[in-house]
Order: sequence, then C-alpha cells, then structure tokens
Amino acid sequence: MAQILSGKDVSEEIRQGLKTEIEELKTTYPRFCPGLAIVQVGDRDDSNVYIGQKVKNAGAIGVTASHIKLPRTSTQSEVLDAVESLNSDPAVHGMIVQLPLDSENEIDSHLVTNAVRPEKDVDGLHQINAGKLSRGDLDSCILPCTPKGCLELIRRSGVKIAGATAVVVGRSKIVGSPMADLLKWNHATVTVCHSKTQNLPDIVKTADIVVVGIGRPQMVKGDWIKQGAVVIDCGINSIPDATKKSGKRLVGDVDFDEVKQVASWVTPVPGGVGPMTVAMLLQNTVEQARKMAAKCVAGKWNLDLNPLKLVTPVPSDLVIAQSQTPKNIEILADEISLLKEEVDYYGKKKAKVSLKVLDRLQNHKNGKYVVVTGITPTPLGEGKSTTTIGLAQALGAQSKKNVFACVRQPSQGPTFGIKGGAAGGGYSQVIPMEEFNLHLTGDIHAITAANNLLAAQIEARMFHESTQTDEALYKRLVPDVKGLRTFSKIQLARLKKLGIEKTDANSFTPEEVKSFVRLDIDPTTITWQRVLDTNDRFLRKITVGQGPLEKGHTRECQFDIAVASEIMAILALTTGLRDMRERLGRMVVASSTSGVPVTADDLGVSGALTVLMKDAVRPNLMQTLEGTPVFVHAGPFANIAHGNSSIIADKIGLKLVGEDGFVVTECGFGADIGMEKFFNIKCRYSNLIPNAVVLVATIRALKMHGGGPTVTAGVPLPKEYIEENLDLLEKGCSNLRKQIENANKFGVPVVVAVNSFATDTPAEVALVQKFSRENGAFDAIKCSHFAHGGLGAAELAEAVSKATQQPSDFKFLYSVEKSIEEKIETIAKEIYGADGIEILPAAQEQIDRYKKQGFNDFPICMAKTHLSLSHDPTKKGEPKGFTVPIREVRASIGAGFIYPLLGTMTTMPGLPTRPCFYDIDLDPETEEIVGLS
Repeated sequence: MAQILSGKDVSEEIRQGLKTEIEELKTTYPRFCPGLAIVQVGDRDDSNVYIGQKVKNAGAIGVTASHIKLPRTSTQSEVLDAVESLNSDPAVHGMIVQLPLDSENEIDSHLVTNAVRPEKDVDGLHQINAGKLSRGDLDSCILPCTPKGCLELIRRSGVKIAGATAVVVGRSKIVGSPMADLLKWNHATVTVCHSKTQNLPDIVKTADIVVVGIGRPQMVKGDWIKQGAVVIDCGINSIPDATKKSGKRLVGDVDFDEVKQVASWVTPVPGGVGPMTVAMLLQNTVEQARKMAAKCVAGKWNLDLNPLKLVTPVPSDLVIAQSQTPKNIEILADEISLLKEEVDYYGKKKAKVSLKVLDRLQNHKNGKYVVVTGITPTPLGEGKSTTTIGLAQALGAQSKKNVFACVRQPSQGPTFGIKGGAAGGGYSQVIPMEEFNLHLTGDIHAITAANNLLAAQIEARMFHESTQTDEALYKRLVPDVKGLRTFSKIQLARLKKLGIEKTDANSFTPEEVKSFVRLDIDPTTITWQRVLDTNDRFLRKITVGQGPLEKGHTRECQFDIAVASEIMAILALTTGLRDMRERLGRMVVASSTSGVPVTADDLGVSGALTVLMKDAVRPNLMQTLEGTPVFVHAGPFANIAHGNSSIIADKIGLKLVGEDGFVVTECGFGADIGMEKFFNIKCRYSNLIPNAVVLVATIRALKMHGGGPTVTAGVPLPKEYIEENLDLLEKGCSNLRKQIENANKFGVPVVVAVNSFATDTPAEVALVQKFSRENGAFDAIKCSHFAHGGLGAAELAEAVSKATQQPSDFKFLYSVEKSIEEKIETIAKEIYGADGIEILPAAQEQIDRYKKQGFNDFPICMAKTHLSLSHDPTKKGEPKGFTVPIREVRASIGAGFIYPLLGTMTTMPGLPTRPCFYDIDLDPETEEIVGLS
C-alpha cells in the first residue's frame, strides 16, 4: 500500500518556514516586506477562489499580496500597462497573471505573461525563465511553481532522483515540459509522453518516477505503474458522484484507489500538488524579495572596468575619448546596484537616476565624502576636473573601491567659446565627452525654459496691471466658469500670505481685490534676467517691449548665460522635488513700489517652473574612461553662485557606494571661492560632512604666484614656466600655504595633489611636497593621471583613503545668525587674508533692505575674481594689507544665499576673435564630432 505524499502537510511546513524566514530577514533588512501582485482580468468564479486562497496564504506568512482586478472590457494595451506599472513598483517582488484572461477583447496571454519582468515572474512562465530552465541554468531562473512543488514532493519521498527513470505524461508549457526539464537537470532519465505516444502504459510502467498532468480524469491505472514507483498527480477534474451533496467530486488524472496498491508514494487529489503550487509561489516571492533586499545593501560592486591603451605623447582629449568604447549605461546601472525602475535611459550611454534611490537606501550608511579644489589658478586652469576624474578612476580601477565622481555639467557657452569642454582631460575623462559637453539630457535647456517663462510673466504682469482696472484684473485672474469663481492652489497661497482668510471670490471688498491683484512691481528693482546658453556679448544690455502691441511699455534689461540663472543654483542646492518646488516659489524677482519682495509664487508661475524642471532634478549617470560611474548634475556659476555640482547627486552617490566607498566631487575655482562655498553653503544645506579635501596645485601656477610672467590663454608659456626655477617656485608656495590653511579652518584633512607636467623637474615637485607637509597638509602626492589615467593617481588614492580615516572635526566658518556685514567680514579676513571690508553706500542700502525683508539669516556667496585671493586679479601669491570693497549686494532667496559683488561681474561672456567652434564639425559619413576640446 502506497504512502500518501500530502501536499497539504508539506506546504504547511514550507509556509511556516517562510514565515520564520521573513521575520529573521527583517532583523537584517528592517524594511523587508515581500510583495506579491496578482493581475486578474474579468470576474471568473474559479479565478476569484484561486486568488482568494493565494492572498490568504500570503497574508498568513507576512507577504503583502495585492489583487489588481481589471474589468472584462480591458484591452490588451490596458493589461500591459497594468503589468508595466507593477514592473516599475519596487514594493512588488513577484507578479502573476491569473489565467485565463476573461476579457471581451482579444488578448495574447503569451504576450502578457512575457511582459512581466523575468525577475518578478514568480510563476516561472516568462520565456527567459523557461529558456534558462530548458538549458539547465537553474540557479539563474525562477522555477515554475507546480513543477517546483512536484520536485519537492518527490524529494520528500526519499527516492533518489539522479539515475532514476522518470516518465512525464503531458507536455504543457505550465507543467509537463518544465517538469521534464527539471527532472532532467536533476539527473533523471526522462521520457515525455503525450497524446500521440504509442504504447503509453508500457512506457509508464518503466518509470521509477511518474508525473501526470493531462487533464483526463483517472486515466492512469494501477497496472500502468511499476511496483514501488513514486506517482505525482497534477490533475484536477470534476466527475459525477451521487453520494456528494454537490453531485460531483474532484479526482486527479491518476486512478488513486488502483495506483496506491502498487506505488510506494502517491499524491492525493485534492490535497496533493495544489497546496504545493501555492507554497512554491510564496517561496519564489520571498526568494526574489530576499535577492532584492540583498542587492539594495551597498556592497562591493562587480564593475567591468575598461582598460586604457596609453599612448605617448598623449593625443587630444577627443581622440582619447573616441578611442574608448563606453559600456552601455544599462550595464553600468546594474553593476552599481541600481534597480531597473530607478533608471531612465537617454540613448545607450547616459541615463537619469530616480530620487527614489534615496528612499530605498535611507537606512544605509554613507561612504567617504571627498571634495577636490585647487590653489588660485592661472587663466589656463590647473586640472581640478581632470584630478577629480583621475582620482575616481584610481579608487575604482586601482584600489578596487566603490567610487562615484560627481561633477558639474558645463555650459555650451564656454564649450563653443574659448575654454572648451569640461569633461576632464587626457586619460582622465568622462565619456562620451561629446555628449557630456553638449546637450547631455537637456537640463540646461529646461533651466533656460523655466527662467524665461518667469521673465516673460514679470513683463506680462506689469503690462496687464498698467492697462487694466482692479476689477478687470480680478475677473481675469479669477474667472467665472459656469457660474463658479474659484482660486487656484497657488492663488490660495497668495491670499494666505496677504492675511486674507476668505475663499469665496464673490465676497471680496475692493481693498482686498486690489491687494490680491496688484503686485505693483517697481521696474527699477527687477533682478530677474532672461538667459541663453550661448556666449553673446551683444545681449548684455537690451531693450524689451518695442513692439507696437506693447503700447510703449519698454524697459532696459539684459541676458545672462543660462548657468548664471538662480534656477541652476536651486537645482544644485535642492534636496528633493518638494524642496525644489518651495525654493522656486521663494525666488525674489523684484520689489513692489512699497518695498515688498515679489516672488515667483506671487506671480503664480512656480508650479509651472517645477513642471519644467521635473526631469532636470534627477542626476545624469555617465562613466569615466575606465568604466567607473559618474554623476553629472547642475553647473552653477562659481562667482555669483556657489560653483558646485548637486547635493542630490552627492547624496545618491554616497548611499550607492556604501560605507567603504567614496564620492569624489569638485568645486569651482580656487579653495578661497569654490571650497569655501562648498563648506559654508552646500554642506550647510546638505547636512553632509566631508572627510577630506584634495587641493590641486601645479608648478606653473605656483611660479606665477612667485612673481612669474603673465600667463595668457592661447600664448606659449614663458621660459620661467618650462625651466627649473626653485626660487620662483618657493616664493609662490605662499598661495599654497594659505589655501591649505583655509581648508584646515574647516577641520578637514588636506591632501595636496601636485598635477605634474612633463616640464616639472623632480626637485620642483619635491619642494612642493615638502612645503605642503610642513604647512598643514596631511600628505602631498605627485600625480600623472592626465598621461596615465587612474594608474597615475594610484598614490593619491591611497593617501586620500588614509586621510578619510582621520577623525573629523568639521565646522562652519560662521553662524548664519550673524549680521550680513559680519559674515562678509569673516570670509574676507579668514579666507582671503584681508585687513577688513569697505561696504559702499549702495551696497549698505541693499543690505539694510534685505534685513528689513527678513533675509539676514542666509549664508554668504562672495562674488569675486578667481585669479587672486584678493578682489584684485593682479595681486598674486598671498596678498597682504588690503581691504575688500563691497560694491553691490544681491540676493538669491530661492537658492538660499546673499551674494556680495567685490567687483564687476560679467554674467554673459562674449565670443573671442577665434572661438573654439572654428575647429568643431561633424563627419557626415561616420557622424562623429571632430574638433571638440
């Protein structure tokens, strides 16, 4: 007499085990909650019963099961949309489509089941999972539930599968075929029988293991079965039975009463395979949830690094960039543990990354935070971007650390003007450098559109207020629509600001109407300008409103370069979509004739600005030449703004690299500008604590600070810069000493990176290293990453790693509660080395107005020349005995800082006599860009 293989008992044991496993996993992953989604089309009674059982069983063990029930009128497109929505939901770890699809419309069920992502296909029906099973890749696929449950029951019988003879009766895609594959790859000798098989009973009788799934009640008889065989009955059929109240009973495809006399083990129907199918469904779901949770833990990445093929002499940046084939960005995203639903691809080499990564990884520790800055540069620049990328390549490719480089997106103005691109240089670059330096994903275009929409509304509002009565304005601003006048959300916010608590538009008094509709912008106080991402000197002063329909409402104004827009600064400083919406609304564009600040919210446009910026807020994923990840995001000016890439990119990077990883970011200009603003502005808003500063220095810049001849872009360097001159170099180290001191004021260890050139001598490099170590640097390392990529910065990476292990004593330079004047003076004295400040009358008047308007408690963003520690670009080295003049003070209230101007600041560059674009072209045959630098 056969023993009964009770699927009911085994499945209960499995479910209890899963329940315990879920509880244990929650101790490792506090937010662990397996999610199962069941998609049903129509309202079949049998489907409702099956789904109800699955939902009940799921809930009993701690799996969150959701039932997505679509109407019978659903189209194939609507069903596919529902599936895709669940594919993108990180809370859903498993998904099944309940078959059959009960729709009035024709739906391809094969297409729908294959629309489920393979990693969420807990039914194991996707063609990728089926294909992997058929070729024996059992560890990389999800096994279909019924065959998996059958295999578990066979194992419970104790029969040895390897070497056994197995017969599978039936070849359905759901049971028979995958069951045969599963037995085959467990080393049984398998025969598949079907409706065309000859001598079926004789074949079945050879089997040690028989699995039946053909949908024919009690077809397999006792005399078909070999003595002592294990029989698994997957069938479930209804047959007439007068003894039952319902008049019928459930039987399998096996004649149970006969077979149990011969077999050693047999499954009953019901209570055999059925409960196991549900248990395996839950097991698959929990397993996929566990894998996802493990993937979400920041661990060692499995990066496929791109080896460099170094050439001497070093070719042009574009030649190097185009000689290296970047990985598909989809591969890189997977390597760094981003989920598919967190990435939107822009072609094959760049992508946008969702801010939801921060929610997923919120409980994970940050990596080490490193900022790259520099000494006061020559007009040629000293290689901060190149060092940032070289250091990231070294940490990733040489030290085998998880590392993200976070850099600014360059403006197209300098790209086509005189400076060229900003993707790094030599063998330390972001690629594809053409896409990096040009449109990328359109963030700057979004900023331009948003900025100019606000500018257009300022002019339009002044025009309409000047040409309409209060009542006419009110009727247009709050129109009557089918007898109803309602305020929009943003208008209700303005009412609250005005202290008007009414919401009935028809009950306003004339005074309240006037208060609501009149902004009374004083044209002389407008600070908001139009922007364009092109260098165009002839837009520095323009007149608007000269068309005949503008009725003489002309005004002089100007264009700025797009990256000078306050919206760019907001993008760099925001911490999320909600925060960005609030910052955009707070932007002050002018004052009223009575001195009241006028904001983007007052103009009713901030919601629309947020819509235009909704994609731009997500950082752009790219890669270095060696295949390590890079975030390219935001690019605010480094003088009138803070000159740093985005907080969001840094935060996501710090979570992705994990506790032992690194984020390397760069700040604009020298340490007296970009680094000071990084600490006092960016870190203040991000609440991130930096672990180390990398201070980039070059021999040529130090010689300039020692009194060397003028360095001019496009002109060959004088001989003092290409021949050994230790005296000149030693004098210039005063600038290096001051910048090391500036970094140390914030309590962060400093590593000096000597960005070496072929003309530097060993004695010169040794002098700078010795001087740096004696004057407060943690270490000083010679680097050759321009010529050798990550290998050339390997020692720098080691020194930086050691520096980040030092105790952190990070502190701000000043408290924002101090007066605007005190904060300005603190920066001038402590960072620039000035004796004091002189605030000119016009600037003092502006400061007084900002204080009166409640804008005192903001950090300071000093706008000064980057070519000197002082306000005078001709003063090199470490100037002494100077007073900093404050000529003007402006406010970026949305971004969150006050910016004093220490001199004349050009916010719209002009084109030189020979712009870079003379060399830029497109090969019409290969479609490759040429001449970009």
